[in-house]
Amino acid sequence: MKSFKKIALAVVAAMTMGTLIATPASAAPMTVALATGATFGTANTTASDIATPAQLTVPSDNEVNATDVLRIIATVDTGTSVTATATNATIVSALHSSAAPVTASSGSASLTIATGTGTTATFYVYTKTTAIGNVVLTNQGTTLTYYVQGTVGKINNLSVSAPANGAAGTVQTITVTATDIFGNKVSGKSITGRVFGSGGTLETSTATTGATLATFGVATFKLTLPTASTRSLVEFSLTTATDGESADVTGLPVRTLAPFAEIAVRDLTAELAKVQADLAAEKAARAADATAAATAAATAKAAADAAAAKAASDLVTANAEVAKLKADAVIAKAASDKALADAISKATADAAAAKAASDKSIADLKAAFNKLARSWNKKNPKAKVALVK
Repeated sequence: MKSFKKIALAVVAAMTMGTLIATPASAAPMTVALATGATFGTANTTASDIATPAQLTVPSDNEVNATDVLRIIATVDTGTSVTATATNATIVSALHSSAAPVTASSGSASLTIATGTGTTATFYVYTKTTAIGNVVLTNQGTTLTYYVQGTVGKINNLSVSAPANGAAGTVQTITVTATDIFGNKVSGKSITGRVFGSGGTLETSTATTGATLATFGVATFKLTLPTASTRSLVEFSLTTATDGESADVTGLPVRTLAPFAEIAVRDLTAELAKVQADLAAEKAARAADATAAATAAATAKAAADAAAAKAASDLVTANAEVAKLKADAVIAKAASDKALADAISKATADAAAAKAASDKSIADLKAAFNKLARSWNKKNPKAKVALVK
């Protein structure tokens, strides 16, 4: 047991020595230089505070250039690595060039750079959103955080929200939302509305996109629908053309700068009249259906009653036929019984007559025999024959 403890202590001691060797006591803390601008001539000293993030233009031309990034140069010990991790932002290691394009889809949320024999690591941070983002740098236990925020680009998209229909003469609300090429809402820009033909009247032909939390990037128009048209068509555009992108950018969403709202105009009087007419027609149809159903029911009942009456009549007839058959059977049985009795009586009488005749014949024969026998016996006393009884 003591030997095991000694071995364990030796292992711990060896690991501790290895750790001490891997982390020199003279390790210098990481220092960082921040800069912005076309030539990075503007040093940034506020980005370490979330209240004053570095303001960066979004790369609306789909090229990540010096004007779009916060350049971060970290100075560290030779042979160490610096890791940068971003939230609501993207990190690249180089800027755009025609030979090596860096677009709005380039980069990642994390990047590690090994200094090798040097002492600096350079990161470029850009963002496509006006939400505040951050980038965290880590080196040898030192962690530093910096904040960035995108400044909205020119308007690339106008989207319209309007009711599908409304009653003639009523006031309808139409909203137009302005966003840049990355979907960030754009405030403080004038939008113009134009009604086609006799499609109604705008309360005001221009409105400015709002800057409050509830109205940010949204312009509101009030449209009075016409009374003598079936639809209202309103087109919207930028009051100042230079507030929008001048051309589509390859690789990014195309412009939508002339949307329109179409509202179907409802004639409530005509709709009510039609509903009433439809209701009357429906009632008439239902009444006709009810009459037809009653007629059909009466016809069916009459047919059923007739069938029942016929069945009852047929039953009476059948019962009468059965009664007749029963009576005929009784009469036939009586006649048969009488015929049988007569036949038996006649046969009995005939049998009695036959027996009497037979008895008489036998008696006559006996008498004749005995007469002859007596005559014989008289003539032949020695050869007498016996008389028949």
